[in-house]
Amino acid sequence: MKHKTLITVLLLFVAVTAEGQQVFSLEQCRQMALEANKGLKQSQEKLSETENLQKAALWQMLPKVGATGGYMWMEKSINLLSDEQKAEINNIGTTVQNDISSALRDQLDNLPIGGQVIGDILSGAINNSNIGTTLNNMGQNVTNALETDTRNTSFGVVTLTQPIYLGGKLMALYRTAALLNRLSGIEYDKQREETLIAVDEAYWQVVSVKHKKELAEKYASLLDTLNHNVEQLLAAEMATKGDLTKVRVKLNEAQMNLTKASNGLLLAKMLLAQRCGMPLDTDFDISESNPTLQLTAQQTINMDEVWQERREMQMLRISDSVAQQGVRIAASTLKPNIVFTGGYLFSNPNLFNGFQNEFGGTFMAGVGVNVPLIHIGGIYTLKAAKAKRREIAYQIEEAQEMIELQVNKLKYELELAYKKLDQAQSNLANAEENLRLADESFKSGMCSSSDLMAAQTAWISAKSEILDAEIEIEMTALYLRQALGK
Repeated sequence: MKHKTLITVLLLFVAVTAEGQQVFSLEQCRQMALEANKGLKQSQEKLSETENLQKAALWQMLPKVGATGGYMWMEKSINLLSDEQKAEINNIGTTVQNDISSALRDQLDNLPIGGQVIGDILSGAINNSNIGTTLNNMGQNVTNALETDTRNTSFGVVTLTQPIYLGGKLMALYRTAALLNRLSGIEYDKQREETLIAVDEAYWQVVSVKHKKELAEKYASLLDTLNHNVEQLLAAEMATKGDLTKVRVKLNEAQMNLTKASNGLLLAKMLLAQRCGMPLDTDFDISESNPTLQLTAQQTINMDEVWQERREMQMLRISDSVAQQGVRIAASTLKPNIVFTGGYLFSNPNLFNGFQNEFGGTFMAGVGVNVPLIHIGGIYTLKAAKAKRREIAYQIEEAQEMIELQVNKLKYELELAYKKLDQAQSNLANAEENLRLADESFKSGMCSSSDLMAAQTAWISAKSEILDAEIEIEMTALYLRQALGK
C-alpha cells in the first residue's frame, strides 16, 4: 500500500504543468481512485478478516493445550475422621490393654486353684508393659496422618484436547472458511472493477463536455464573425436589420450554450475529482481528449466462458459450495463425537501422598464419546440446510439468464453505436461541404445569413453527433467487457 501511495504522489508531481495546473491521464485517475476509495479499503480489510478466519478454522483441528490454576483459603481443614473416631483411635492402646486384662481375669478366675493369683500377676504384667502406650502412639500417628490441613490449597491442571471425529464438522468449517476467503477476494476484485468503471464514466463525461464546450466556443466564434460581417453589410445597405437581428439572436443562444457547457464541464470535473479522492475545487485538466475505440463489436460470444468468468457467477458458485458445507455441518450434529483428552493434575497439599504440604501430581488420559440418540432439532436443521442449497441453485439459473440477456443487449448497443458513428461521419462530411459552399455563397452574396447559420448549425450538430457516438462506443465497450468478465 505504501508503494502505491508513493507512485500516486509521483504521478501527481509529474502531472503538474508549468502554469501550475495539474493534468491527469485516465490511468492516473484510476490509480488515485483506487487509493482513495473507502469501499475498496473495506473490501481489503474483509479479505484480511477471512484469511485469519481460515487459519483459525485450521487450528480447530489441531490439539488445544490449556492450563488452569488457583488458590483457596478455608477457615477449617477437611477432616476425614469424626471427633469420636479420633478419640477411639488415639486411645486404642488403652482400650486393647484393658480388654486383654479383663479377658484374662475372666478366664483365670474360673480355675479351681490359684486362678485369681495368676490373673492378678498377668494383669499386672500387662499393665506394666508398654503395649497400651505403644498402641496409643500408633493411633495418634494415624489420626495425625489423616489430618488434611487443607486451609491453604493450591491446585492446577494442564490439559490437552484433540478432536478425533466430530461428524465431519471441523473439516466442513475449514472448507467453509476457505470458501469465504475466496469469496472476499472476488468481492474485492468486483469492488475494484466498479471503482474503475465509475472513474471511467466520470472521465469520459469530462472528455465529452470538454469537447462540446470547444464546439460551443467555435460556434460562438463563427456567429460573432458572421455578426461582424452582417453589420458591415448593413452599413453598406446590403443587409437588413432583420438579418442582423436573426444573427444576434443566434449569437446570444450560442453564448448561452457556451455558458451551460462551461458550467457542465465544471460539474463533470467535480464529479471526477470526488471519485479520485481530490478536493472538489481542484483545478486540473485531462491529458487525453479522444476515445481509444479499440474494442470492436463482437460477433460470437461463448456464454459458457462468460458464466465462468463473471464474478457474480463465481460468487454464486462459492455460495453453493458454502451451502454444501452447511449441509455437512448440519449432518454432523446427528453423528457421534469422539475426543481425546490428556493432561497433568497437581495440587498442594499432595492428594497422592497423604495430604502432605508439598506439590504432587499425576498424568491422566482418556477418550470421550458422545452419541446423539434423539435429536429432532438436528433433523430439521439438516432439512433447512438442504433447502438453502436448492435456493442457491435456482439463483444460479436465474443469474445465467440475466447475464445472457445483458451481454446480448450490450452487444447490440455496441453494434448500433458503431453504426451511429458511421452515419455521423457521413453527415459531417456532407455538413462540411455544405458549410464550405454556404460560406462561399454568402461571401459572393448568393445566399443569406440565415442559410449560412443553418449550415453552421448543421456542421456543429454533426461534430457533436460524432463526439457522442465515440463516447457511447467507449462506454458501451467498457460495459460489454465488464459483462463478459474481462
